[in-house]
Parts: sequence; structure tokens; C-alpha cells
Amino acid sequence: MSIFGSDALKGKKIAIIATDGFEQSELEKPRKYLEDEGAETHVISLKSGSIKGWDEKDWGNKVDVDKVIGDVKVADYDALVLPGGQMNPDVLRTKPEVVSFVGEFVRSGKPVAAICHGPWTLIEADVVRGKKMTSWPSLKTDIKNAGGHWTDETVVVDGNLITSRNPQDIPNFNEKIKEALAGKK
Repeated sequence: MSIFGSDALKGKKIAIIATDGFEQSELEKPRKYLEDEGAETHVISLKSGSIKGWDEKDWGNKVDVDKVIGDVKVADYDALVLPGGQMNPDVLRTKPEVVSFVGEFVRSGKPVAAICHGPWTLIEADVVRGKKMTSWPSLKTDIKNAGGHWTDETVVVDGNLITSRNPQDIPNFNEKIKEALAGKK
């Protein structure tokens, strides 16, 4: 817990799946918020070492990878966060091990939060059919074609799926993740 947070999420473990090209703020801000609320977060990627973010219009900071996708199980985590950026989810949705993990996570009923282009991986995992969602506007047709119902809202919660549009929506996105986890010990 930091001096700015609480222990509301103490004991919760959050998986954050990302690779090179993740939108910097969409990984770092939710991660900091969740940690400030007492959660433990793990950045999970395709390779060990570090991954490099995209900061709006150019390459951003590196983030250390805590675990490799092949070494994690859905049972180890209480929630999943999928940051956006164009490159990050475009690569992740082509990796069967990531798509399988994401699909299993959604089917587990645990909270899954995707922002910006993050829903691309949800689409690939075939878990958006019948769900109300939001995203970066360019995913509207992709979500509709996958059987989802796209809407232009700051954050949308439908069952265990939490979706949001862009970095400006992060405060509301973070709050919905916290709400989904609070009280679920």
C-alpha cells in the first residue's frame, strides 16, 4: 500500500498481459493504481527481460517482465488487464498461448479489463459475442463482426468484462476494476 491508496485489494493478484508496443499509460497507470490499492501485479509477456512501451507518438519506457505466458495459470490470478496500443494487442492476438489464456480467463468468470485496442485479443478468443463493450473507435466494426454490441462510453461493464476507450478514461477504468475485485476475497 502507498500513502495514496488503501488495502482494498490486499491479497489480490492481477495479471497484466503485454508485449512491445503497449500504450505506456494504459499499463503503468492501472498497475500503479492497483498496487496502491494493495494488489500484487505481474506483467506477463511472450519473453523474459523487459518490454518497451509506446508513449502516444514515440517509443516509451521499458517495463520489466515478471512472468512468461507459458509459465502462468488462470488459477494464479484474481483479474486480468489487457492494455492497448496498436502494436501490443495486434501481436498478442496472433499468439495461441495468449489467446487461450485470455479465453480461459474470461470463461472463469474472473474480471477481465481491456482498454483501447486491448479488446482485439478478446475478439480473437471469441468471448465478445452478446457482450456490450467499448474500445478505441477503430475496433467498433471488429467488435460488431464478432457479435458484440459496441458503444461509445467511458467504461462499460458487462458481466466480468470491463472495457474502456483510451488513456483519458483510465481513472474510470481503474475504479471499475477495483469495484469488480473489492469484496471478492
